[in-house]
Amino acid sequence: MDRTLNSVVHELKIKPEYFLAVRSGHKKFELRKNDRNFKIGDELILCEWDENGYSGEKVRCRIEYLLKGHDGLGEDYVILGISLIHYGSTYAND
Repeated sequence: MDRTLNSVVHELKIKPEYFLAVRSGHKKFELRKNDRNFKIGDELILCEWDENGYSGEKVRCRIEYLLKGHDGLGEDYVILGISLIHYGSTYAND
């Protein structure tokens, strides 16, 4: 796996139904606008959020694969292949 020394941690909102699928290990990808210049090796802290606000639940994932420039995928969007690192409400680096 090609990981960079300059990895970044991105904190992002995620709807409850998607949050639960990531937390359970069934959802191993994220479709996102690439407004953060995502890279393999970066980490995502996905924070469960709905119209009432944040629940306080979070999952930490690592970007293992990045798909961009594919037919049918908008030029400013990416599909991130992710692996679950940790589930909980707090992290040392928050």
